[in-house]
Amino acid sequence: MKRVAETIFFICFACVAQAKLDPFSVYQLKAPENCVDKTLDKEQIGLPELIQMGICTNPSLNREYMSVKASEAAVGQSKSEYLPSVTASGSASVSGNKIEKGKYDKNYPYSGNIGLDWLLFDFGGRSARLEKMKAYLQSAEFNYNAQLQQTILSINNAYLNLLGAKEVLTSAKDSEKSYKKAYEESRRRFDLGLVALSDKLLAKTSYEQSKLATIKAENSVKQAQGNLATLLNLSPNTSFNLMTPPKDKDITKLETSDTVEQMMELALAQRPELQSKMSDVTAAKENITAVRSTTLPSVSASGSAGYGDTWRKSNPYQVSTSAGLRLSVPLFTGFSDTYKVAAAEYQYRQAQYGLKETQNSIRNEVWAAYQDYQTATEAYKISKAVLDSAKENERVAMKSYEVGRGDILNLLTATSQMSDARQGFVNAFYSVLISKANLYRAIGRF
Repeated sequence: MKRVAETIFFICFACVAQAKLDPFSVYQLKAPENCVDKTLDKEQIGLPELIQMGICTNPSLNREYMSVKASEAAVGQSKSEYLPSVTASGSASVSGNKIEKGKYDKNYPYSGNIGLDWLLFDFGGRSARLEKMKAYLQSAEFNYNAQLQQTILSINNAYLNLLGAKEVLTSAKDSEKSYKKAYEESRRRFDLGLVALSDKLLAKTSYEQSKLATIKAENSVKQAQGNLATLLNLSPNTSFNLMTPPKDKDITKLETSDTVEQMMELALAQRPELQSKMSDVTAAKENITAVRSTTLPSVSASGSAGYGDTWRKSNPYQVSTSAGLRLSVPLFTGFSDTYKVAAAEYQYRQAQYGLKETQNSIRNEVWAAYQDYQTATEAYKISKAVLDSAKENERVAMKSYEVGRGDILNLLTATSQMSDARQGFVNAFYSVLISKANLYRAIGRF
């Protein structure tokens, strides 16, 4: 019995060790490294560091990473079909017999068996399944790259939205100061008897409304802060001390002079989503061969060796061995194979149509992103001119009101225009940066 226990222990140990091995070296994709660890509300942090944090912690990206690892394991599983499978089995029992007027006779029989099965030929089924798994692995890797680009884009846009929301809040506070100044001036002139009560009340109404705009701007900052924190797998109440990009022409310009047609061709060549669809087409094509092979004969080698012992002197042990070839020919499966092959062919055509659909979608995405960028650029140029004009108009209106040459409506209108122009300039600047990032993502530049 000691030998039996030792054998069982060895088999269990071998099974555990096998589960942790990678004999085919299929695990190639490495987990993200050099993750950033910073006190976000104290240390100033820029976009590259935020992106590095997101790559390490973003749940969606980590999910795609695990999908790649699972596909790598599936490739290893397909490669294992080229090796024989060995199975060990054993049994041990206690039995007894008693014949009338005889003594009780105990038996302690045990036995062990090792069987081998090795597929030798199956009309290319194994190779097709392996190539299919490799194609699925490539598809998973391209999906991971696509999610990586999307994660970078999402963090980039969340970063810009938070910066924009903070600047809009600053603009709202500046507008509130302007409305307060107009209200105080109207109150002073009313106290001196220079204007009617309606001037004072109208200015006060505008001032109170500006306070409401500030509160809404503060809410926008908190919402943008929560969106960025969620992308980094942090609590929504996380505070960020962000670096602000410079507001000059260079940062809003594209780094390429390609036409929109050239950008569309470039996107078709390097977008990972399209490459993933191409891999899916390859996998579907290999699957047809794999399914067809199941309808054809296969040849396998088999062998076994067994040992049994009844612990009796008259028949102490027994050894058995066998070896041979096995031919398996599927003759009739109730037309199941016919439909399996047809399903595989339809899936192949489905993958081809999916590829064409993705190509059209990518072209349209590049076209739309390019038009958005052009529109945002023109809006940014105009917003700067509007802001300069509004600043001068507000200054003139305030001076005119102070000396009694203007009325409160002109002043409040100028202040309102100044507030809108200031906020419009901020939004236009960050809209250019966001549309630029969206265009690069559409091309596949991230």
